[in-house]
Amino acid sequence: MSADARDRVAYVGAPDSLEQRLAGEAGVEFVAVPVTGWDRARPLTLLAGFVTAIASTFRCLGLLNRDRTDAVLGFGGYVSVPLSLAAVLRGVPLVLHEQNSVPGVANRILARFARTVCVTYEDSVALLAHPDRAVVTGDPVRESVLRADREAGRTTYGVSAEEKLLLVFGGSRGARHLNGALVGLRERLAAITGVRVVQIAGPSEAPAVRAALEAQGGIPDWWQVLEYVDGMGDLLAAADLVVSRAGATTLAELSALGKASVLVPYPYATDDHQTLNARPFARAGASLTIADADLDTAAFGDMLTSLVADGAARSRMEAAAASLGRPDAAAAVVRAVSAAAGERVAA
Repeated sequence: MSADARDRVAYVGAPDSLEQRLAGEAGVEFVAVPVTGWDRARPLTLLAGFVTAIASTFRCLGLLNRDRTDAVLGFGGYVSVPLSLAAVLRGVPLVLHEQNSVPGVANRILARFARTVCVTYEDSVALLAHPDRAVVTGDPVRESVLRADREAGRTTYGVSAEEKLLLVFGGSRGARHLNGALVGLRERLAAITGVRVVQIAGPSEAPAVRAALEAQGGIPDWWQVLEYVDGMGDLLAAADLVVSRAGATTLAELSALGKASVLVPYPYATDDHQTLNARPFARAGASLTIADADLDTAAFGDMLTSLVADGAARSRMEAAAASLGRPDAAAAVVRAVSAAAGERVAA
Protein backbone atom coordinates (compact mmCIF):
# COMPACT_ATOMS: atom_id res chain seq x y z
CA MET A 1 0.00 0.00 0.00
CA SER A 2 3.00 2.34 0.17
CA ALA A 3 6.71 2.44 -0.39
CA ASP A 4 7.15 1.11 3.16
CA ALA A 5 8.49 -2.44 2.87
CA ARG A 6 6.50 -3.48 5.94
CA ASP A 7 3.21 -3.20 4.07
CA ARG A 8 1.91 -6.52 2.81
CA VAL A 9 -0.94 -6.57 0.34
CA ALA A 10 -3.14 -9.46 -0.75
CA TYR A 11 -5.87 -9.23 -3.39
CA VAL A 12 -9.02 -11.25 -2.73
CA GLY A 13 -11.16 -12.02 -5.75
CA ALA A 14 -12.96 -14.58 -7.87
CA PRO A 15 -10.96 -17.58 -9.10
CA ASP A 16 -9.93 -17.70 -12.76
CA SER A 17 -10.71 -14.01 -13.16
CA LEU A 18 -8.97 -11.18 -14.98
CA GLU A 19 -7.99 -9.81 -11.57
CA GLN A 20 -6.16 -13.03 -10.76
CA ARG A 21 -4.06 -12.69 -13.92
CA LEU A 22 -3.35 -9.01 -13.32
CA ALA A 23 -2.42 -9.56 -9.69
CA GLY A 24 0.03 -12.26 -10.73
CA GLU A 25 1.59 -9.98 -13.34
CA ALA A 26 1.96 -7.24 -10.72
CA GLY A 27 3.54 -9.59 -8.18
CA VAL A 28 0.64 -9.22 -5.74
CA GLU A 29 -0.55 -12.21 -3.72
CA PHE A 30 -3.97 -13.36 -4.94
CA VAL A 31 -6.44 -15.22 -2.72
CA ALA A 32 -9.25 -16.89 -4.68
CA VAL A 33 -12.67 -16.81 -3.00
CA PRO A 34 -15.75 -18.22 -4.78
CA VAL A 35 -18.41 -15.61 -5.54
CA THR A 36 -21.61 -15.72 -7.57
CA GLY A 37 -23.47 -12.80 -9.08
CA TRP A 38 -27.20 -12.44 -9.13
CA ASP A 39 -29.94 -11.16 -11.37
CA ARG A 40 -32.71 -9.28 -9.55
CA ALA A 41 -35.20 -10.56 -12.10
CA ARG A 42 -34.32 -14.20 -11.25
CA PRO A 43 -34.82 -14.85 -7.51
CA LEU A 44 -33.06 -18.23 -7.57
CA THR A 45 -29.80 -16.56 -8.59
CA LEU A 46 -30.12 -14.31 -5.54
CA LEU A 47 -30.47 -17.36 -3.28
CA ALA A 48 -27.44 -19.06 -4.85
CA GLY A 49 -25.44 -15.88 -4.56
CA PHE A 50 -26.40 -15.47 -0.90
CA VAL A 51 -25.35 -19.02 0.01
CA THR A 52 -22.03 -18.64 -1.78
CA ALA A 53 -21.43 -15.25 -0.15
CA ILE A 54 -22.00 -16.66 3.34
CA ALA A 55 -19.60 -19.55 2.76
CA SER A 56 -16.99 -17.19 1.32
CA THR A 57 -17.43 -14.77 4.23
CA PHE A 58 -16.44 -17.52 6.67
CA ARG A 59 -13.43 -18.28 4.52
CA CYS A 60 -12.47 -14.60 4.60
CA LEU A 61 -12.83 -14.55 8.38
CA GLY A 62 -10.22 -17.26 8.56
CA LEU A 63 -7.99 -15.28 6.21
CA LEU A 64 -8.24 -12.13 8.33
CA ASN A 65 -7.45 -14.09 11.50
CA ARG A 66 -4.52 -15.87 9.90
CA ASP A 67 -2.89 -12.74 8.54
CA ARG A 68 -3.84 -10.39 11.40
CA THR A 69 -5.10 -7.94 8.80
CA ASP A 70 -4.96 -4.25 9.70
CA ALA A 71 -7.39 -2.91 7.07
CA VAL A 72 -9.59 -4.02 4.19
CA LEU A 73 -10.20 -2.03 1.01
CA GLY A 74 -13.32 -2.86 -1.02
CA PHE A 75 -14.15 -1.58 -4.49
CA GLY A 76 -17.81 -2.57 -4.61
CA GLY A 77 -19.68 -5.21 -6.55
CA TYR A 78 -20.65 -8.66 -5.33
CA VAL A 79 -16.99 -9.75 -5.50
CA SER A 80 -16.12 -7.47 -2.58
CA VAL A 81 -19.01 -8.49 -0.31
CA PRO A 82 -17.55 -11.57 1.49
CA LEU A 83 -14.28 -9.89 2.47
CA SER A 84 -16.01 -6.65 3.47
CA LEU A 85 -18.54 -8.51 5.62
CA ALA A 86 -15.74 -10.49 7.25
CA ALA A 87 -13.96 -7.23 8.06
CA VAL A 88 -17.08 -5.85 9.74
CA LEU A 89 -17.60 -9.05 11.77
CA ARG A 90 -13.94 -9.23 12.74
CA GLY A 91 -13.67 -5.55 13.65
CA VAL A 92 -11.09 -4.83 10.95
CA PRO A 93 -11.34 -1.24 9.61
CA LEU A 94 -13.15 -1.23 6.27
CA VAL A 95 -12.42 1.38 3.60
CA LEU A 96 -14.53 1.46 0.44
CA HIS A 97 -13.99 3.09 -2.92
CA GLU A 98 -16.92 4.03 -5.16
CA GLN A 99 -15.84 4.94 -8.69
CA ASN A 100 -19.25 5.82 -10.15
CA SER A 101 -21.49 8.79 -9.45
CA VAL A 102 -24.24 6.54 -8.05
CA PRO A 103 -23.00 4.03 -5.44
CA GLY A 104 -23.77 0.42 -6.29
CA VAL A 105 -25.94 -1.78 -4.08
CA ALA A 106 -22.98 -3.44 -2.33
CA ASN A 107 -21.30 -0.16 -1.47
CA ARG A 108 -24.57 1.47 -0.38
CA ILE A 109 -25.06 -1.31 2.17
CA LEU A 110 -21.44 -1.66 3.26
CA ALA A 111 -20.97 2.11 3.59
CA ARG A 112 -23.01 1.96 6.82
CA PHE A 113 -20.14 0.05 8.42
CA ALA A 114 -17.11 1.53 6.65
CA ARG A 115 -14.55 3.67 8.42
CA THR A 116 -14.05 5.74 5.26
CA VAL A 117 -15.70 5.81 1.83
CA CYS A 118 -13.52 7.18 -0.97
CA VAL A 119 -15.56 8.58 -3.84
CA THR A 120 -14.73 9.81 -7.31
CA TYR A 121 -17.44 12.48 -7.50
CA GLU A 122 -18.48 15.12 -4.98
CA ASP A 123 -22.13 14.48 -5.90
CA SER A 124 -21.85 10.92 -4.55
CA VAL A 125 -21.31 12.04 -0.95
CA ALA A 126 -24.96 12.90 -0.29
CA LEU A 127 -26.05 9.43 -1.46
CA LEU A 128 -24.14 7.64 1.32
CA ALA A 129 -25.54 6.58 4.68
CA HIS A 130 -22.81 8.53 6.50
CA PRO A 131 -21.71 11.46 4.33
CA ASP A 132 -19.34 12.58 7.07
CA ARG A 133 -17.22 9.48 6.43
CA ALA A 134 -16.74 10.24 2.75
CA VAL A 135 -13.60 11.69 1.18
CA VAL A 136 -13.32 12.75 -2.46
CA THR A 137 -10.21 11.06 -3.82
CA GLY A 138 -11.00 10.62 -7.50
CA ASP A 139 -10.65 7.32 -9.32
CA PRO A 140 -7.15 5.78 -9.35
CA VAL A 141 -5.49 5.82 -12.77
CA ARG A 142 -2.96 3.26 -13.96
CA GLU A 143 0.66 4.34 -13.78
CA SER A 144 1.05 3.39 -17.45
CA VAL A 145 -1.55 6.04 -18.32
CA LEU A 146 -0.02 8.71 -16.09
CA ARG A 147 3.34 8.08 -17.79
CA ALA A 148 1.85 7.97 -21.29
CA ASP A 149 3.88 9.43 -24.15
CA ARG A 150 1.99 11.31 -26.88
CA GLU A 151 4.80 11.14 -29.41
CA ALA A 152 5.32 7.42 -28.81
CA GLY A 153 1.62 6.81 -29.38
CA ARG A 154 1.52 8.80 -32.60
CA THR A 155 4.60 7.00 -33.89
CA THR A 156 3.11 3.59 -33.08
CA TYR A 157 -0.10 4.35 -34.96
CA GLY A 158 1.53 6.25 -37.80
CA VAL A 159 0.08 9.68 -37.03
CA SER A 160 2.13 12.73 -37.97
CA ALA A 161 2.39 15.88 -35.88
CA GLU A 162 0.16 17.79 -38.31
CA GLU A 163 -2.66 15.23 -38.41
CA LYS A 164 -5.69 15.18 -36.12
CA LEU A 165 -6.27 11.84 -34.41
CA LEU A 166 -9.85 10.86 -33.58
CA LEU A 167 -9.92 7.92 -31.16
CA VAL A 168 -13.19 6.05 -30.76
CA PHE A 169 -13.93 3.15 -28.42
CA GLY A 170 -16.89 1.73 -26.57
CA GLY A 171 -15.30 -0.39 -23.85
CA SER A 172 -13.53 -3.76 -23.83
CA ARG A 173 -16.34 -5.44 -25.78
CA GLY A 174 -17.03 -2.57 -28.13
CA ALA A 175 -20.33 -0.79 -28.72
CA ARG A 176 -22.32 -1.80 -31.80
CA HIS A 177 -24.46 1.33 -32.06
CA LEU A 178 -21.52 3.69 -31.59
CA ASN A 179 -19.44 1.72 -34.10
CA GLY A 180 -22.16 1.86 -36.72
CA ALA A 181 -22.81 5.57 -36.19
CA LEU A 182 -19.13 6.36 -36.69
CA VAL A 183 -18.95 4.35 -39.93
CA GLY A 184 -21.94 6.38 -41.11
CA LEU A 185 -19.82 9.54 -40.83
CA ARG A 186 -17.10 8.29 -43.14
CA GLU A 187 -17.75 10.79 -45.94
CA ARG A 188 -18.04 13.76 -43.57
CA LEU A 189 -14.81 12.84 -41.83
CA ALA A 190 -13.04 12.34 -45.15
CA ALA A 191 -13.79 15.97 -46.01
CA ILE A 192 -11.66 17.19 -43.07
CA THR A 193 -8.03 17.75 -44.02
CA GLY A 194 -5.51 15.69 -42.06
CA VAL A 195 -7.93 13.55 -40.09
CA ARG A 196 -6.93 10.10 -38.83
CA VAL A 197 -9.31 7.65 -37.13
CA VAL A 198 -8.42 4.84 -34.76
CA GLN A 199 -11.55 2.85 -33.93
CA ILE A 200 -11.31 0.18 -31.24
CA ALA A 201 -14.41 -1.74 -32.21
CA GLY A 202 -14.15 -4.75 -29.88
CA PRO A 203 -13.32 -8.37 -30.79
CA SER A 204 -16.89 -9.30 -31.69
CA GLU A 205 -17.73 -6.11 -33.61
CA ALA A 206 -14.53 -5.37 -35.55
CA PRO A 207 -15.35 -7.73 -38.47
CA ALA A 208 -18.72 -6.03 -39.01
CA VAL A 209 -17.12 -2.58 -38.90
CA ARG A 210 -14.49 -3.59 -41.46
CA ALA A 211 -17.20 -5.09 -43.68
CA ALA A 212 -19.28 -1.90 -43.46
CA LEU A 213 -16.30 0.22 -44.49
CA GLU A 214 -15.46 -2.18 -47.31
CA ALA A 215 -19.02 -1.83 -48.58
CA GLN A 216 -18.45 1.91 -48.86
CA GLY A 217 -15.47 1.48 -51.16
CA GLY A 218 -12.82 -0.03 -48.92
CA ILE A 219 -11.17 0.81 -45.61
CA PRO A 220 -9.38 4.17 -46.05
CA ASP A 221 -5.68 4.30 -45.29
CA TRP A 222 -6.46 7.00 -42.69
CA TRP A 223 -8.85 4.73 -40.74
CA GLN A 224 -7.65 1.89 -38.48
CA VAL A 225 -10.09 -0.65 -37.08
CA LEU A 226 -8.72 -2.52 -34.06
CA GLU A 227 -10.25 -5.26 -31.97
CA TYR A 228 -8.56 -4.39 -28.70
CA VAL A 229 -5.60 -2.40 -27.39
CA ASP A 230 -3.69 -3.76 -24.42
CA GLY A 231 -2.23 -0.69 -22.77
CA MET A 232 -4.18 2.39 -23.81
CA GLY A 233 -1.95 5.03 -22.26
CA ASP A 234 0.14 6.10 -25.26
CA LEU A 235 -2.84 5.89 -27.63
CA LEU A 236 -4.98 8.08 -25.36
CA ALA A 237 -2.12 10.56 -25.06
CA ALA A 238 -1.78 10.61 -28.86
CA ALA A 239 -5.45 11.44 -29.47
CA ASP A 240 -6.73 14.93 -30.27
CA LEU A 241 -10.36 14.00 -29.63
CA VAL A 242 -11.85 10.94 -27.93
CA VAL A 243 -15.34 9.51 -28.42
CA SER A 244 -16.28 6.97 -25.77
CA ARG A 245 -18.75 5.73 -23.21
CA ALA A 246 -18.73 7.48 -19.83
CA GLY A 247 -17.37 4.78 -17.54
CA ALA A 248 -15.61 6.08 -14.45
CA THR A 249 -12.21 4.65 -15.36
CA THR A 250 -12.32 6.14 -18.85
CA LEU A 251 -13.24 9.56 -17.47
CA ALA A 252 -10.48 9.41 -14.87
CA GLU A 253 -7.95 8.67 -17.62
CA LEU A 254 -9.29 11.40 -19.94
CA SER A 255 -9.03 14.00 -17.18
CA ALA A 256 -5.61 12.82 -16.03
CA LEU A 257 -4.31 13.32 -19.58
CA GLY A 258 -6.40 16.42 -20.31
CA LYS A 259 -8.31 15.09 -23.32
CA ALA A 260 -11.23 16.67 -25.15
CA SER A 261 -14.07 14.20 -25.58
CA VAL A 262 -17.53 13.42 -26.84
CA LEU A 263 -19.23 11.15 -24.32
CA VAL A 264 -21.99 8.69 -25.20
CA PRO A 265 -23.22 7.24 -21.88
CA TYR A 266 -24.16 3.56 -21.97
CA PRO A 267 -27.98 3.71 -21.80
CA TYR A 268 -28.42 0.47 -19.84
CA ALA A 269 -25.99 1.21 -17.01
CA THR A 270 -27.42 0.62 -13.54
CA ASP A 271 -29.21 3.75 -12.28
CA ASP A 272 -28.07 5.46 -15.50
CA HIS A 273 -24.82 6.18 -13.67
CA GLN A 274 -22.83 6.88 -16.83
CA THR A 275 -25.04 9.86 -17.64
CA LEU A 276 -24.40 11.16 -14.14
CA ASN A 277 -20.67 10.40 -14.46
CA ALA A 278 -20.55 12.63 -17.53
CA ARG A 279 -22.30 15.64 -15.97
CA PRO A 280 -19.29 17.17 -14.16
CA PHE A 281 -17.33 16.96 -17.43
CA ALA A 282 -20.11 18.63 -19.39
CA ARG A 283 -20.53 21.33 -16.72
CA ALA A 284 -16.80 22.09 -16.78
CA GLY A 285 -16.71 22.28 -20.58
CA ALA A 286 -14.38 19.29 -20.80
CA SER A 287 -16.79 17.16 -22.84
CA LEU A 288 -19.83 17.26 -25.02
CA THR A 289 -22.44 14.62 -24.27
CA ILE A 290 -24.93 12.96 -26.58
CA ALA A 291 -27.44 10.23 -25.79
CA ASP A 292 -26.99 6.85 -27.42
CA ALA A 293 -30.46 7.24 -28.93
CA ASP A 294 -29.27 10.34 -30.80
CA LEU A 295 -26.24 8.77 -32.47
CA ASP A 296 -28.13 8.35 -35.74
CA THR A 297 -29.20 11.99 -35.88
CA ALA A 298 -27.43 14.86 -37.62
CA ALA A 299 -26.52 16.24 -34.17
CA PHE A 300 -23.85 13.59 -33.62
CA GLY A 301 -22.20 14.17 -36.97
CA ASP A 302 -22.32 17.95 -36.56
CA MET A 303 -20.84 17.76 -33.07
CA LEU A 304 -18.06 15.37 -34.02
CA THR A 305 -16.94 16.93 -37.28
CA SER A 306 -17.04 20.42 -35.79
CA LEU A 307 -14.72 19.45 -32.94
CA VAL A 308 -12.32 17.51 -35.15
CA ALA A 309 -11.91 20.62 -37.31
CA ASP A 310 -11.81 23.19 -34.48
CA GLY A 311 -8.46 23.11 -32.69
CA ALA A 312 -9.26 26.13 -30.51
CA ALA A 313 -12.41 24.48 -29.14
CA ARG A 314 -10.49 21.30 -28.40
CA SER A 315 -7.79 23.28 -26.58
CA ARG A 316 -10.39 24.84 -24.29
CA MET A 317 -11.87 21.42 -23.57
CA GLU A 318 -8.44 19.98 -22.87
CA ALA A 319 -7.74 22.64 -20.25
CA ALA A 320 -11.12 22.00 -18.64
CA ALA A 321 -10.51 18.25 -18.59
CA ALA A 322 -7.09 18.68 -17.01
CA SER A 323 -8.65 20.82 -14.27
CA LEU A 324 -10.80 17.81 -13.30
CA GLY A 325 -7.90 15.36 -13.26
CA ARG A 326 -6.78 13.70 -10.03
CA PRO A 327 -3.51 11.97 -10.87
CA ASP A 328 -2.91 11.50 -7.14
CA ALA A 329 -6.13 9.52 -6.62
CA ALA A 330 -4.35 6.23 -5.90
CA ALA A 331 -2.14 7.93 -3.31
CA ALA A 332 -5.22 9.49 -1.69
CA VAL A 333 -6.90 6.09 -1.37
CA VAL A 334 -3.71 4.63 0.09
CA ARG A 335 -3.65 7.41 2.67
CA ALA A 336 -7.22 6.60 3.71
CA VAL A 337 -6.35 2.90 4.09
CA SER A 338 -3.14 3.64 5.98
CA ALA A 339 -4.99 5.96 8.36
CA ALA A 340 -7.59 3.27 9.07
CA ALA A 341 -4.90 0.66 9.59
CA GLY A 342 -2.98 3.01 11.89
CA GLU A 343 -6.03 3.50 14.07
CA ARG A 344 -6.37 -0.25 14.50
CA VAL A 345 -2.70 -0.69 15.38
CA ALA A 346 -2.87 2.15 17.91
CA ALA A 347 -6.05 0.81 19.55
